[in-house]
Formats: sequence, C-alpha cells, structure tokens
Amino acid sequence: MSNVVPFYIGSEIYRQPAFGLNHPLNIVRHAAVLDLLQMLGWLDENSFRESRPATVDQLLEFHSRAYVRALQYANATGKVEPDVRQRYHVGTFENPLFPGLFERASMTVGGSILSAELASKGHVVFHPTGGTHHGRADRASGFCYFNDPVFAVLTFLKEGSQSVLYIDLDAHHGDGVEDAFIDDERVTTLSIHEAERWPFSGTKSRPEAGIYNLPVPQRINDSEFAFLMDEAVLPLVDKSDADALVLCCGADCLAGDPLSKMELSNVALWDAVDHLIEEGLPTVVLGGGGYNPWTVTRYWAGMWGRISGQTFPDRLPSEATEYLKAMECDLIDDDEIEAAWLTTLADSPYPGPVRDELKSLIKQAEG
Repeated sequence: MSNVVPFYIGSEIYRQPAFGLNHPLNIVRHAAVLDLLQMLGWLDENSFRESRPATVDQLLEFHSRAYVRALQYANATGKVEPDVRQRYHVGTFENPLFPGLFERASMTVGGSILSAELASKGHVVFHPTGGTHHGRADRASGFCYFNDPVFAVLTFLKEGSQSVLYIDLDAHHGDGVEDAFIDDERVTTLSIHEAERWPFSGTKSRPEAGIYNLPVPQRINDSEFAFLMDEAVLPLVDKSDADALVLCCGADCLAGDPLSKMELSNVALWDAVDHLIEEGLPTVVLGGGGYNPWTVTRYWAGMWGRISGQTFPDRLPSEATEYLKAMECDLIDDDEIEAAWLTTLADSPYPGPVRDELKSLIKQAEG
C-alpha cells in the first residue's frame, strides 16, 4: 500500500431518507458504513473530511443550465410536471423526486470535487457516496441525477493532470462517464461490467478513442477478475501514461447482490484497488451501485480499512453484528441472508477456472 495519508469524504446528509418506498436504493448504505467504521475504531477526525455541496456554477461545468434549473424547481416545489418528467427523466420510478434531492445530489458532486482536489495534493481519497456514473449532462439516468465521477475527472484536469484514467468496476457499464469524455483525448475510460445488463451499452472497446470495455459473463469468479486485472487493467495504467486515477467501486458486482449475477468477493475487489493505489498516482476511490445492504456496508468499510492500513478482525464485534442483524432489504428474503454477512468483514474467496470468454475479452480490448 502507498504511504500517503488517506482521507474519507462524507456527510450527515446521507442519513436523511431518500428515493422513497419500493426503490432499490431505499436501504441503509452510506450511514451504515460510517457507523460500522466507528464501531471498529477505524475513522477519526484527522482522516474524515466533510463534503460540501457543489455550487450551481460548478454543476454547470458539465450539466446543462436547463436541467439544473428544472431539478432545482422540482426540488423546491415537490412536484414534477409531465413535460419535465419526459424531458429530464426525473419523477419516475427509476429517478424519483424526494425531499432534499437537489441538496443530496449536489453534495455528492461536491464530495468528488473535494476528493480530486485532495488527491492532487498527494492523498488517496475515499468517497463512497460518489459513483453516480449514469448521470447525463441534460437528464437523470439509472438512479443518478448528476454525474459526480465526471467532476472528479474534470477537477484533476483543472488541477493540472494531463492524462486521467477512469476505471469502473461497477456491475453496470459506466456509460455516462464514457460518453462525457468520448472526444477528450486526455481521458481514458475502462469499464468491467456484466454483459447483457442495463444499460446494455459498453459492448465493444475503441482503443483509438481511449475507450475500453470488458463485458463479463454471469458468475464471474475471483480468479477471472484477477486475470482481467493482470492482463488488461494494470497494463492499461502503464500504457495510458495516466497521471491520475478515478475508480468507481460499485458493490453490485459482489456475490449476493440482487441486481446482478456477478459472484466476486469483497477481498478480490480490495486487492484490485490495492494494486491500483500502489501505482502511486493521485487516486480517488468512489462508490457506486450496490443493493444488498450487508454486502455494501462490509465492502466499503473494508475498502477504507485497506486504504487506511487497518488490522482486520476475524470476527466483527458484537455491537456490529447486532447492527447488521437489524438491517432490512425488500429485495432479499430473510432465508437468503448469509451468516457471514453478519459476523465477518471479509468474504471467503470465490476462486474458479478462467473461462475462454474472459480470455477473448483481452484480445478484443487490445483491438
């Protein structure tokens, strides 16, 4: 691991109810990560930095003025007119309107801006509430109202970076970020995501445009993921001559997530991020998707544990176990909750054979 001082970016705003009933994100995530870290004694005031909301002027560096105004108005009035819903995709089941929406979404962007500013000064920065990688310049998409990873990249460029590499490990293709920088030769994007899953993009790589996509088959295991890291991801870091990294680490690629069929352990993902941080570049680590509150909380808490050099307990303290037992999720039945999700931080590894499909992906990405 790198010896640079790490920072954790967060805000109490994420304790407020969001998304409403019957939405996949109507679960405890970010507040639970903070609570678990406090129980483990892994987060203190020297490492924590309070996020600040992005200003309207900052939001307009990527998002359209009309869209930002429409979101402000909907937030202020508590309603979305039909034409606004159709044009901006807000007030739908996918992207519902809820109290405090604008403040929450702009806080997420502000956190990514702050993260890249701090990373540019020599820190590794973890911002788990970031990762809204589907947001478009002029509309909401895929539970994402703004696109905070775009702002992390833009901030690196503003701080003097000449080449930024964006790596997306979420189960869903990072379409919003790829499209945002499709014509910017300073930015290279790579996404490992489940094939034939929403948003059904990211099927091909375009090396000449700095776009690399690795759509993996269902039930990808730890061995296959390590193969992709060794044969595609880490070589691309060297090949791209990147001087800054933005990582999107959604938890929906973990085994047990209800919205994907990937079967990775959190240990495999922690190892991957460790290797990327060891490249020694200014690095921002964002969150992303994740719809199983037990696996999300353990993954992101453990991510911070790895980044900050903590010693992992074999079993969680009883306080943490009781906390996890109290969690609820409509998408997961009680008999599907695994005992390890309540008592440990690290998953058991999920090794397996490396299928030919994975090997062919490497050749495709190489062009």
